[in-house]
Amino acid sequence: MREIYPALSLGERLSFDVSEYQGLHPDIFELPGRGTFINNNPGASILGALPYALARPGIACVSNRIQAERARSGAAPPRYDTGYENSRNFVQAAWQRGLDVKLVLAAGVMQAFLMAPLAALAAVVMFFLLLSCGVPRRASVFLTFLYAFATPVFYRTAQLNHNVLIAHAALFSFALLWRPWAPLGLRRPHYFPAGLLAGYCLVLDYSGLFVLAALSGYALLVWRRQAPAQRAASDLARYAAGATLAVAVLLAYQWHAFGNPLTPAQALMPATAYSGIGVRGIGWPDPGLLWQTAFGLRFGLFTSAPLLLLALYPPAWAREDLRLFGKPEALLALGLTVALFLFSAANQYGWLQFNSGVRYMVPVAPFLFLVAAGVLRRLPTWIAVLIGSLTAYWSWCLAMYRDVERGYGVLESIRSVTMEGPRLPWVATLERLGYLTPGTWTLPVLAFLAAMIAGVWLLPDLSLRRRGRSASSARAL
Repeated sequence: MREIYPALSLGERLSFDVSEYQGLHPDIFELPGRGTFINNNPGASILGALPYALARPGIACVSNRIQAERARSGAAPPRYDTGYENSRNFVQAAWQRGLDVKLVLAAGVMQAFLMAPLAALAAVVMFFLLLSCGVPRRASVFLTFLYAFATPVFYRTAQLNHNVLIAHAALFSFALLWRPWAPLGLRRPHYFPAGLLAGYCLVLDYSGLFVLAALSGYALLVWRRQAPAQRAASDLARYAAGATLAVAVLLAYQWHAFGNPLTPAQALMPATAYSGIGVRGIGWPDPGLLWQTAFGLRFGLFTSAPLLLLALYPPAWAREDLRLFGKPEALLALGLTVALFLFSAANQYGWLQFNSGVRYMVPVAPFLFLVAAGVLRRLPTWIAVLIGSLTAYWSWCLAMYRDVERGYGVLESIRSVTMEGPRLPWVATLERLGYLTPGTWTLPVLAFLAAMIAGVWLLPDLSLRRRGRSASSARAL
């Protein structure tokens, strides 16, 4: 992923210049006299640099030792068994430069210590939102698992991906403004951190501008519906200060990298097949791209996460018995969804999602999920469980088999996992490189992880029960 390269440079030498990695990714370009950069905003890379900087000494030690052993043994590059020529070329180039081990371990660190914890935190926030909206605790747990594993959040957590990071930042900002867990008369939004998170959506990607605009409008609605005694002009000033501080990070980066705070990377990157359409690839919404973004078999939002189809049920937006939230929240969800769909249909680079799966519409996942959850909780229990189980299985298959480019797109993942059994992308890659024996590692790894998760859930309960028995015995004595 292109965002990994600036994260490495930041973690190693506090620089956004990725000259060391030029030629490894098509989204890396050189500006003579200034350096080499990626053609996107730096927000995800800044976050990824944090865990990498902490793990860098260990990664460097392992990588250097393996490179020294290869030099002594005269080992040849591994043959990557894949049908994609660019992937084979990448593996060979990274191996020849001595970067392959470093890139693998860095990606693993960023996934395990940034992407996964943020997704877990988003699930916790979603749980408390559901619980605060009157959903029973057991149903809230069930719906939270669906948010974590039956939406694109699960699929995109496996990479340093700015789209799902926007979804997390938007959800956190929304929760800080809404705060449904507080009594109605005592709800005082946390304006400054909400603005900071909303502004950081723009630092992550320019599509975050729509998220920032939607959340800013919602902040104004929240402020206006506060009781006059609680309302203060400084509230909106705090929100604006947070958003401005975040946007200043983007402007400072563009000034440093490109010599002008208002010049985006997309304006300087080399021409592509789509950059000549409209303004640097942004034209009028394309109906064909709009359909593919919603229902296409390779990167459609609703084909990648069928659970979100429940959000297309019109009464879910209008009927109070189906809604989990009020009209301001419904306006935010609807406005943001429509705006991002139209932008994605206008952005001709959206056609490139065919090789990576659902991306551009991931930021609306938490808002559409809240609408879908309102419908799901009103269904008979057995139907809700059936829908949840099928859509979670769909999402897990897509996460296990990530190739949406060939065959029938997302349907290939269902067919492959159902007919051939479960797989893990990391294990599958190591098998195709010849480092692992095919078909022998997936089930043991899954069993080990299942045992770890069971321990996390069960051991605290056993400890509490043991303490309870000890306390009872003490009282009896």
